[in-house]
Amino acid sequence: MKLLNIVRSAPDDLEKRFIENFAEGEENKVITLYDGNVDWSALVDDIFSHDKTICWW
Repeated sequence: MKLLNIVRSAPDDLEKRFIENFAEGEENKVITLYDGNVDWSALVDDIFSHDKTICWW
């Protein structure tokens, strides 16, 4: 199962642990939006190519 994590703001330690634990045994990708370097077209492609998407605010 492919899991995509989209992170809007810098995660705290608890959020980082959640992201790591949800990804155990899965193909995991993390995209950060808060750094400003976002390839929006690639993000849309990633959303549709992954089985699950989790957005972290």
